[in-house]
Amino acid sequence: MHSAFLGELLGTMIMILLGNGVVANVVLRQTKGEKSGWIVITAGWCFAVMAGVFTALAIGSDGHLNPAVTVGVAVSTGDWSRFSVYVPAQILGAMLGAALVWLSYLSHWEKTPEPLDKLACFSTIPAIRAPLANIMTEVIGAFVLVLVAAAISSKYGTGVGLSPGLGPFLIGFLVWGIGLSLGGPTGYAINPARDLGPRIMHALLPIPGKGGSDFGYAFVPIVGPLLGAAGAGVLVKMIGI
Repeated sequence: MHSAFLGELLGTMIMILLGNGVVANVVLRQTKGEKSGWIVITAGWCFAVMAGVFTALAIGSDGHLNPAVTVGVAVSTGDWSRFSVYVPAQILGAMLGAALVWLSYLSHWEKTPEPLDKLACFSTIPAIRAPLANIMTEVIGAFVLVLVAAAISSKYGTGVGLSPGLGPFLIGFLVWGIGLSLGGPTGYAINPARDLGPRIMHALLPIPGKGGSDFGYAFVPIVGPLLGAAGAGVLVKMIGI
């Protein structure tokens, strides 16, 4: 069954399962990947995005997996028809993916003493809490994501257009690059659904010793990516990528 809603839902679910799954593998105690570091996390997110986009495309959506991308595309094209279908699917898919991460690492939550390590497996946490600076980081990261994704998909970017199946690989590598270069200050949410859906699940799930879900910070990975994506959408429209 081909469905835009189902494509975004399942694609986002896979992305969060593998993306937050690699975070859990690195930060939770007594895992095989414990303390393997930032390179592993950013690489895992690269492959998570790639897998999610492939899944979404196969089921019938455009593979946005991100409200910021949906907004950026809408601003650049003037077509907002996907918004009401894609965004709810993305948030629900992110919630489902987070629940699967919880189940996948069920034995490790109680072995991990630090509540922030548990929260990190669901949502982003700034390295230095400075809301304006954190928002700016997210604005820049999402701007790069939408602008370069538009360039990748443009016939001008490759000369003849993308070969079938190449797009998800390139988008995955783009996210990898953003994580390596710009992810240090905030953990590069660059995606409101990626942060909000799992943060809600962190609040709802029975995680031993989890602490608070820090909803006071949640506006940063929502507002920043939406502003950055909208700005990139305006630029894409102006220069005709």
